Amino acid sequence: MSPVKSDRGSETRELILVTAERLFAEHGVEAVSNRQVSEAAGQSNNFAVGYHFGSKEDLVVAIVRRHSESVERRRTELLAEIAGSPDLRDWMSCLVRPTTEHLASLGSPSWYARFIAQVTTHPALRERVSKEVGSSRALQQLIEGVFQLVPRLPEDVRQDRGNMSRLLIAHMCAERERALHEGTAPPHSTWESTAAGLVDALVGLWLAPVSARR
Repeated sequence: MSPVKSDRGSETRELILVTAERLFAEHGVEAVSNRQVSEAAGQSNNFAVGYHFGSKEDLVVAIVRRHSESVERRRTELLAEIAGSPDLRDWMSCLVRPTTEHLASLGSPSWYARFIAQVTTHPALRERVSKEVGSSRALQQLIEGVFQLVPRLPEDVRQDRGNMSRLLIAHMCAERERALHEGTAPPHSTWESTAAGLVDALVGLWLAPVSARR
């Protein structure tokens, strides 16, 4: 393949990724077809998405990967800074801030937070995306550090709180992104204040007592 064709193909892929992310965020993954993505991306070939990415599921994973490198790199940096910390707040900060800092770097308007909120509740996509994100070495190291600091929990409670944490981060970030887009975010609200509030909430979530089982 010539350099010109290769560059053109890379540009087309990037355009499709950006367009799909926006459409999925605005309308939902189910409501948007690959053909609609191709048309909105200005592709005369209605099968451009399939040609470059394959299925819609593959396209969703490609969008996640487009952002994950930045988040992974920042989480790795933060983990090095807090190595061995006995403060759960430090570890929750490592969970939250790589995402909020990345979202802040995107400027406004952005669509990634709302896109993630869509796919994390999608019955067919959430498992695939969770596996993609969960394969992160930094995230696995983070989880190990958290479980050394929180009280021993029954396995089902631990899984529930993990799901609560994931959904809380995803949907609070999506709400802030939406408010920024619509111009309704309070003047004092920032991505930093969003991160601080999430860290507070997550520390409380993981240290909360477990009700007696009947």
